[in-house]
Amino acid sequence: IKFSVSQNYPNPFNSTTTITFTLPKKSLVTITVFDSLGREIAKLVSEELVPGTYTRQWNPGNLSSGTYFVRLEAGSYVETKKLVLLK
Repeated sequence: IKFSVSQNYPNPFNSTTTITFTLPKKSLVTITVFDSLGREIAKLVSEELVPGTYTRQWNPGNLSSGTYFVRLEAGSYVETKKLVLLK
């Protein structure tokens, strides 16, 4: 098992999308959504988690269509994926 964040599903999405991530060891995890200008839009996770696979739902509410980014930070591991919101 290694650190990873899967591409959100569905993508592009309209109302809600699912983000799945895997941790090989106990880690302080932060998952943040940013807009294309790098502004923080939402924090989905900010806690210490044990090894395993997790899913989180994100509902962008009244945000406009566009490209957003989700970033997983766990210890020194960082990975970013692109999300496309179509309304």
